[in-house]
Amino acid sequence: MINYKGIQRVIITYVSPQVDNGQFPAKAAINESITLSADIFSDGHDEISASAFIKKPNGEEWTELPMNFVINDHWAINLIPDQIGFYEFRIEGWVDHYKTWSKGLQKKYEAGQDIRVELQIGAKIIEQAANVSTTNNTKLLEWSSSLINPANPADAVQLATSDEVAAVMYHYRHPAAVTSYPSTLKIEVERKKAAYSTWYELFPRSASPDPGKHGTFKDVIGLLPRVAKMGFDVLYFPPIHPIGEKNRKGKNNSLTAGADNPGSPWAIGNRKGGHKAIHPQLGTLKDFKLLIKEAKTLGIELAMDIAYQCAPDHPYVKSHPQWFKWRPDGTVQYAENPPKKYEDILPFNFETDDWQNLWSELKSVVDYWIDAGVTIFRIDNPHTKSFFFWEWMIGEVRKVHPEVLFLAEAFTRPRIMERLAKAGFNQSYTYYTWRNTKSELEEYMTLLTKTDMRYYYRPNFWPNTPDILPPVLINGGENAHIMRLILAATLSSNYGLYGPVYEYGINKPHGAKEEYVDNEKYEIKHWNWDEYTRIGEIITLINRIRRQNPALQTTWNIEFGATSNDQIICYAKADLRSGNLLIVAVNLDVFHTQAANVKIPFEKLGIKPLQNYIVHDLLSGEKYRWHNEWNYVQLNPYQMPAHVFKVEQL
Repeated sequence: MINYKGIQRVIITYVSPQVDNGQFPAKAAINESITLSADIFSDGHDEISASAFIKKPNGEEWTELPMNFVINDHWAINLIPDQIGFYEFRIEGWVDHYKTWSKGLQKKYEAGQDIRVELQIGAKIIEQAANVSTTNNTKLLEWSSSLINPANPADAVQLATSDEVAAVMYHYRHPAAVTSYPSTLKIEVERKKAAYSTWYELFPRSASPDPGKHGTFKDVIGLLPRVAKMGFDVLYFPPIHPIGEKNRKGKNNSLTAGADNPGSPWAIGNRKGGHKAIHPQLGTLKDFKLLIKEAKTLGIELAMDIAYQCAPDHPYVKSHPQWFKWRPDGTVQYAENPPKKYEDILPFNFETDDWQNLWSELKSVVDYWIDAGVTIFRIDNPHTKSFFFWEWMIGEVRKVHPEVLFLAEAFTRPRIMERLAKAGFNQSYTYYTWRNTKSELEEYMTLLTKTDMRYYYRPNFWPNTPDILPPVLINGGENAHIMRLILAATLSSNYGLYGPVYEYGINKPHGAKEEYVDNEKYEIKHWNWDEYTRIGEIITLINRIRRQNPALQTTWNIEFGATSNDQIICYAKADLRSGNLLIVAVNLDVFHTQAANVKIPFEKLGIKPLQNYIVHDLLSGEKYRWHNEWNYVQLNPYQMPAHVFKVEQL
């Protein structure tokens, strides 16, 4: 084999997407456009060509996709994967001698120069391609012959610069001219639910229609039509297992629990079982499977909480004491995050010498519930467990069940949250809950969508959780609930909320803490599930808008527009395949009417600026005639704090 290394001239750098130099796969969803790109250049002035080569999941053949020159030596091609699984791709670039010659020929001909020798050079290049071609040999030789002694130089130039010849010659390149990027990279393509989902969280033990009664899975089945009508396609439960009796927490996280206090569902396990058992008052495994089946008939998937932690009386503590930390006084170490203490929870010790058996058992918990029909898992506090465990466990599960999705519930330091996403989590909680100002929201969305995070960190926006009642909801009441809902649902294609407290606008904090007083984590509630609220009506409306507009079914297409007032944020989302274009303007001031001139970022969206067009507000139903890029909006938060405009071009 000839060594061409010393005469290769093309350089390939900044290949994207790649995560940590290819250590982890990039993420994409089926039928979602993902851009493969690289900076590709050479010395001198010769023309460059480049291709991406794609191998589909379980495929053996590589498919070549010619890349397009963008600007400043940057090349790109969009891939729309149509299969779930791991795609592989590699990049090649080469000095394209034929393209260099044909462009030079055109220029010399137009300058009136003698091109007879140039035509002989081109004929030789085409003849060399014919010598290695197995499919186009005859055609190439004919073209070569036509260039040597043309009757009409104009016809020769037309042939040499034709798209037909260029398309055939593209595939013939001398090995010495080709540079291959040294790494083959991977993209994990997941089902659409990974990229577009709408979550609703409720406590099944609070689902009973009768006051004072413990809710059941059968009661939740009765609520499914309500959840479906509101437009949610994922129903998420806190843990459904037996709750520890030892050190059980009372109302409002009290250290003293009364006889009728149910305890926190996250304190998992007692004498009746652990992570593979169901709280007996919720029902049976048969009831649970029926709930999953009934939910699917309404287009709803059940998301199950996996909390890898134990109550002090969990069976694991007795059967596998080596999986926990024991203190010098013989007591077991409970969980704590000073100054917070969780006396009802024991963390697993991921530094145990018996880590292999621990890992195997924890994975078996997920396997058990997959066998029961669960396809989505929300993982509690994953940042307190080993990154390498998650990489192994999620990888092993998805080898057999690629449809299974994992959401990382982690509100912690950025690098930790990012590593969890790289380790395999399909969706991740975010800092959205605490991003309030225009600059904060724009900066955060830019970080998520315009940096390398876009290729591994898939955000899921939650305006509240059972643990978190942020100040904006405490202080802003109904207006803030509606405003934060609309932001979450239109900024991110994955979003969720904890209900029914959200649609009821419950916002009384526990003292100075950012959490709910009389928290449902520690007591059973009785809700009037049929009660009308304006927040609930708008939740239903915004979810319908999301379903009907493909532009809102991806996070990555957002572009922000300038505004003349920082209390107004404006952004646009476009789905170029369907022509769906939405413009969202939101008043961030929950108490006062605000107005602004807003600039529609047509060029950033890849759309030619519109001169005259109609915008249809999908929230109010009203239509307005707009002109060019800059237009005026005014929003009263007591009426509706946002516009969600669908553009209807004239």
